[in-house]
Amino acid sequence: MTDILRISLPLTVWIATFSVVYGLEGVVCSDLWTAAGLSLGQGRAALVASWIVAIALQAMVLIGLRIPRYGSSLPWVQRVSTILACVALVATVWSLMPVVTTSLCL
Repeated sequence: MTDILRISLPLTVWIATFSVVYGLEGVVCSDLWTAAGLSLGQGRAALVASWIVAIALQAMVLIGLRIPRYGSSLPWVQRVSTILACVALVATVWSLMPVVTTSLCL
C-alpha cells in the first residue's frame, strides 16, 4: 500500500458505506421495494445488516492498518492513518445509527 492510500482509505470507505446504506434506504422506501414483493420489515433487516457490515468493514480497515505488513514504515503515516481509521469507525457508527434507531420511511 502506498502512504496516500493508507491515509485516504478509512474516510473513503466511510463515505462509500454511507452512500450505500442511505441509497438502500431510498430503495426500501420506494415503490420498487414493495413491487418486488418485499416488506418494510425485510427492508429494516437489510438496513440493519448493511449497518453491521459497514461497521465490520471499518473495523477491518483499522485492524489492517495496524498490521505491520500493511502498515507504513513511516511513524507519522502510521499515526495519521490509525487516527483517521478510528475517526471513520466512529463516524460510521454515529452517522448510520439513524437507520437502526429511527422510524423507516417517514
